[in-house]
Amino acid sequence: MNKMEKALHELGEMDELAAQASPIHRLHPAAKLLSTIAYILLVVSFHKYDLSGLVPMLLWPVLLFQVSGIEVRSCFVKLRIVLPLVMAVGLFNPFLDRAPLLYLGGVPVSGGVVSMLTLMGKGVLCLMASFLLMATTPIDSLCAALRRLHVPGLLVTLLLLTYRYVGVMTEELAVMTDAYRLRAPGQKGIHVSAWGSFLGQLLLRSMDRAQELYSSMLLRGYHEHFHYADIRPFSVRDAAYLLLTVAALGLMRFVPVASLVGALFVR
Repeated sequence: MNKMEKALHELGEMDELAAQASPIHRLHPAAKLLSTIAYILLVVSFHKYDLSGLVPMLLWPVLLFQVSGIEVRSCFVKLRIVLPLVMAVGLFNPFLDRAPLLYLGGVPVSGGVVSMLTLMGKGVLCLMASFLLMATTPIDSLCAALRRLHVPGLLVTLLLLTYRYVGVMTEELAVMTDAYRLRAPGQKGIHVSAWGSFLGQLLLRSMDRAQELYSSMLLRGYHEHFHYADIRPFSVRDAAYLLLTVAALGLMRFVPVASLVGALFVR
């Protein structure tokens, strides 16, 4: 199994996770979407030096992982390519902000180090929340919820088609990679001299496949409008989940929970 086939397999695993049954999976997609947006907005609103205030926000994704039956490890495994990019966002902060901000056992810690850790924490928490949304909500239901929230249909259709046909593109890449390896046995990767022709062939094959897919859509009655998944009405349970989630997240954002807990232990 080459890298493209592994990527295709992992994409299928995301659909399998979203098809599971748990209290989180059974919630209305709009409730999960709005709560995730609220969580991300509150997380990024923390001050760059407020690392201790950011720590309690970890409770929400960890709790949802437990209730939904999804392993936390799967999140970091599937996002292993994006995580290093997120972690690298604040790497230069210690060199730009060298003024001591606090002391740990007499050792000065600069503001750049604290802001770097805060930025990294924000990125990881936002990725965890986004992964939970995708792992507990099928893409069709998510698109239907977006249309219920009056998001323009063109954007929703682009999102749905991009997600659905990334697998088609990956499959084409897997076929072309296997064909190249059969013609160049023992060679690691694709030689630089073949990059241009390889990308050109990928573009031509993608255009042909896209035309076939579009013709199939027209034969099935597509006329610039998609029929998204049928989702149930917004219930009292969904509203309660959304309100309680936003209230709890607001409490953790505007109340120094970590300082209060630390004061209790000091006493």
